[in-house]
Amino acid sequence: MSKKQIIAMGGGGFSMEPDNLLLDAYVLSACEKPQPTIGLLPTASGDSDWLISRFYRAFNTLPCRPKHIPLFRQPVDLAAEIEACDALYVTGGNTRNMLAIWKASGMDRLLRDAWERGVILAGLSAGTICWFEQGHTDSTGSLSAIDCLGLLPGSCSPHYDGETQRQSSYHELLKTGNICSGLALDDGAAAHYLGSERVKIVTSRPDARALAVSLEDQSVREIALPTTYLGKA
Repeated sequence: MSKKQIIAMGGGGFSMEPDNLLLDAYVLSACEKPQPTIGLLPTASGDSDWLISRFYRAFNTLPCRPKHIPLFRQPVDLAAEIEACDALYVTGGNTRNMLAIWKASGMDRLLRDAWERGVILAGLSAGTICWFEQGHTDSTGSLSAIDCLGLLPGSCSPHYDGETQRQSSYHELLKTGNICSGLALDDGAAAHYLGSERVKIVTSRPDARALAVSLEDQSVREIALPTTYLGKA
């Protein structure tokens, strides 16, 4: 049976760190192929031409075959486009809009099928929280909880060190019961899952953190998780 893998980044990668592609290279290494095909899903950004251009600029320097899969100018055979990929990389942007478009186009089902076949699912921000049961999002204009695809258990909050209100908002949602316990990821931290089990956390920045966050006796508890820095020591 193919390994079901998800690599969820709190932030970083080609769109945030164009001169630091450690997380992007890690996604490719997980494919275990010399020249994997990686497909960009820029739906959350509205299929931003700027973001697509930056993707090709970065991934053309790495050992892979990059392509992008637009949904605002949808390919005739979306299933065939997904079938051709070894990994799928979801950008940041508006999670709520992205999930609605995915549902309308059938992309949500195609992504689940691809994951079950062993295609690696990866991404940052919207492209991270979408895989969990719930995400911590600013898609509605203020930070709130959103129900997501549910491939991974619990909730996820990205950009944990990069946005001043992230931590306090996540804590408040936990205390009010509006979001379930989960994972907080700093920019530059990525959690690697096999099936629903988190097996490793890698970072593109030496100080990037990943935290298990839960509510115990009406108090929020944060536990720092072990990380592996991908750069030179």
